[in-house]
Amino acid sequence: MTFTVLTLFPEFMDAFFTNGIIGRAIEQGVIQGKAVNIRDFSTDRHNTVDDRPYGGGSGMVMKPEPLEAAVESAKESAPKARVILMSPQGERFSQEKACELASLPDGVIFICGRYEGIDERVYARLVDEEISMGDFVMTGGELAAMAMIDAAARMIPGVLGSHDSSQTDSFMDTRLEHAQYTRPETYKGMTVPEVLLSGNHEKIRQWRKRSSLERTFMKRPDLFETQAPDAGERKILRQWCQELEAIIGKAGGKG
Repeated sequence: MTFTVLTLFPEFMDAFFTNGIIGRAIEQGVIQGKAVNIRDFSTDRHNTVDDRPYGGGSGMVMKPEPLEAAVESAKESAPKARVILMSPQGERFSQEKACELASLPDGVIFICGRYEGIDERVYARLVDEEISMGDFVMTGGELAAMAMIDAAARMIPGVLGSHDSSQTDSFMDTRLEHAQYTRPETYKGMTVPEVLLSGNHEKIRQWRKRSSLERTFMKRPDLFETQAPDAGERKILRQWCQELEAIIGKAGGKG
C-alpha cells in the first residue's frame, strides 16, 4: 500500500513519514509513503505554481500545469491509484472511509491544495474524489493528509503491534465556495467561463453566487438544512432546475 502526497511543503510529510508508528511501518516495508514537491514540475525560472484568480478576488489559485504534471508523475508507478483532493467541500472523513482507503490495492495519491484552492480544470480532469476533515478551513491540505493516512494505515495488518487494536477503535458560511480558474485561459480544450473575463463585477458576483449554490446543492445539500435558502437563492436554484429540466427534455427527445 503506497500513500503519495503532492505538496508544496514536502518537508512536512518527510517528518511524518519518518516518525512514530507510520515511520516504523514504512521502515519495515508494510506500507510506503512518498512526498512529491509540486514545485519541481513548474517550467519557469521562478518555479511558479500559483496565479491570480480570473474574475478578481483575494488570494491566489494553484496553476494547472505543474499540478497535473505532478499527478501524472505519481501515476507512472501507480496508474490506478485513487486521486484524492484535500478540500473542505468534500465528503466528511470517517472511520468507514479510513477502512475503504486502507483496502485500496493500488494506493492513494493525495493532492494538498494551498492558497484559494486549485484550478477547477485539474479537479474536473484528474480528481477521483474530495475529502474533508470537517466544516472548517486550514491553510493547506498536509495536516488533513497526515490524519487520513494515519487513520487508514492503522487498519492495515502489520502496521500496529496488534491487529485487534484497530478493531476496537472508536469513532464559515453555510455555502460551498464557487469554482475557481486561473491562467491559462484555455487548458486541455477547457476554457474559463467568459463572464470571469468580462470585467463586469456584478455579473461575476452573480455567476459566483450561482456556482456556489450549485456546488452546495450537488455536494453538501445538508447545508441547506443548517441555513435554508433565502428568496434570492431560491430564485437562482429554481432557474438552474428549469435549465436542467430543459436539457433533460432535449436529451429525452433525442432518445
